[in-house]
Amino acid sequence: MSDFLFHQVSEKEKEEIKKEAKQIMNSFYEKLSKIKVKIKEPLIERKESERQEGEGSEGNEEFRDLMFNNAPNKQEGFIIAEKKKW
Repeated sequence: MSDFLFHQVSEKEKEEIKKEAKQIMNSFYEKLSKIKVKIKEPLIERKESERQEGEGSEGNEEFRDLMFNNAPNKQEGFIIAEKKKW
């Protein structure tokens, strides 16, 4: 069994914690609001912003084989990748 003892937080302590957290957040907000950031316009200008649908180009079989050889988990021609595991 663990040697840790847990402290029951009283209502008074909860209110103090909330008050302190609010003060920290307000202080942080005030400091952030003083920061001035210049936003630059994008330098790339295009006549069209979307690509035209079509047949596409043929894939590179050598690259595909390399990718599959490096993939740790694969099944029936698909690479099995992690999801939301940071």
